[in-house]
Amino acid sequence: MAARIRILPESISNKIAAGEVVERPASVIKELLENAIDAGGTEISVETANGGRRLIRVTDNGHGMSREDALLSIERHATSKIISESDLDAIITLGFRGEALASIASVSRFTILTREPRAEEGTEITLEGGKLHDVKACGIPTGTVISVENLFFNTPARLKFMRSPVTESGHIGDTISRIAISRPEISFIWINDDREQIRVAKGDISRRLSQIMGRETAASLLPVNTEREGIALRGCISASGTARSNASAIYTYINGRFVRDRIVQHAIMQAYRGVIDQNRYPVMALFIDIPPADVDVNVHPTKHEVRFRHQSMVHDIISSCIEEILRSSSRPLARGGEEPAGISESFLGVAAYRTSAASALKRTLDVADIKPPFPLPFYRYPSTSGTVAEASEPSENFGSATVPGAYFSEIRIIGQFHGEYIVCESETELVIIDQHAASERIAYERLKKEWQNGGIESQRLLFAETVELTFAEITATRSFKRELALAGFEIEPFSGNTAAISAAPAIIAGREAVQLLRDIISDFARLGISAAFQATLDSIVARIACHSVIRGVRKMETAEIMELLRKMDETDFALTCPHGRPVYRTVPLFQIEKMFGRR
Repeated sequence: MAARIRILPESISNKIAAGEVVERPASVIKELLENAIDAGGTEISVETANGGRRLIRVTDNGHGMSREDALLSIERHATSKIISESDLDAIITLGFRGEALASIASVSRFTILTREPRAEEGTEITLEGGKLHDVKACGIPTGTVISVENLFFNTPARLKFMRSPVTESGHIGDTISRIAISRPEISFIWINDDREQIRVAKGDISRRLSQIMGRETAASLLPVNTEREGIALRGCISASGTARSNASAIYTYINGRFVRDRIVQHAIMQAYRGVIDQNRYPVMALFIDIPPADVDVNVHPTKHEVRFRHQSMVHDIISSCIEEILRSSSRPLARGGEEPAGISESFLGVAAYRTSAASALKRTLDVADIKPPFPLPFYRYPSTSGTVAEASEPSENFGSATVPGAYFSEIRIIGQFHGEYIVCESETELVIIDQHAASERIAYERLKKEWQNGGIESQRLLFAETVELTFAEITATRSFKRELALAGFEIEPFSGNTAAISAAPAIIAGREAVQLLRDIISDFARLGISAAFQATLDSIVARIACHSVIRGVRKMETAEIMELLRKMDETDFALTCPHGRPVYRTVPLFQIEKMFGRR
């Protein structure tokens, strides 16, 4: 009887391995960049064409390889990073599996040129679909050049799943950015379709973050430099005022390796709970240095996942360190305008009143005594005898500002509590209004009508605002240019990751245009444009409304409050804001009397 189990040919097993390591052009570049860094390269360049499908070329000035080592490097499980089993407990290099080059070569037309410092000539090796084609001497400076052409040419099924060149280029840009942040001592250049996209010079982490994230974002970050229980944390994290709608700006590194670890992510989000709004994410580059024996990086072929020996300890140290930094940076200025001890000048302006649950409990809660510029509405109050005592008549001018059959326009304003809530009263109940939620609902209803009538009203900016976006965001601006125009934005990408905003939704009057744009293109990239696009409009419109209205602690003049109440009556109003939070609450008189033992 014939055997049913057989050994797979090497060509097939290499393609299977490639499926784990080589997901798309960006993953090829990741592997090649990691090899270049491990080889001691200090100047690394990347060239791509057609989103990496036609060409990927990575050049470094590292120590290069001899002819023998170069031939061994394209074999499976060939590596210089580990020798014995015990080395797996002390991995300090980015690569160690010895699979990357063999896997990449098996699904492309692959060329490697390399030379050691003392060698008189270099070596050029050519493979096609994993099969050795040619080996010869060549002239090349010290270092290595690897070219990957026609990726997935021999695996049509994988080729079908490749996205557009623009999308793939966005992933490539994000991959290079992540690695560039982790190695500020190395210069990186990326040229895509003969256009320079990234050029970052050697420097420190602050300069590198400024080059990748943009100067404004980098300047708003708080430094991290602490060590506990043998675990060191360094880098920069955002304060409460800087947040994104997705986690793409969270860069976390374990021993210099970029990771997406659920334990680390959970610790970060726990630290930011109460500091930033729900479903918002911080911006950070956090480097976590752990003894190699306490972390296992041999979990997944992509090496994005790790496993900690002391999982709970790592989680608690990360969370508590971030909480302490946020707490110290969020203390409001002392009375008289003096800066609290221990807070540097770079933290000024970060100390928002609404930063965290902990600081909120310590704040003094005052009721703003609002003195109206004109008489308040006419009310009747029950007298102690059971008859109705009448207040003085209101002015004639005030009556014309109310809406017939209105509720909110007719309640009496008492004042403002905590700079966030409007306190009013009717004849039988206390009314507490969340001024942000109310303003947001009004703006939302207005914007929804504008969108239905052909698009949100746009306003040209006096001066175009330049913004540095991530490559994924730049990709989204190109893909969803028409939808951004409907949302009120006019934006033109420049070279690299820079774009110019020439118009923004009129309702935001130029405020927060950059942050709003980031949030909207994130929504478009996440939700996509399809037959179900109408279902995404509420999310987009609600986001614009949120950015356009009163946010956080702000004292309001009585005239502003009255105008807000009037618009609440004029709007097709709901009991909640677009995000589902209540707009107002009422406390009946009998409940208040019960509190004080009068019932």
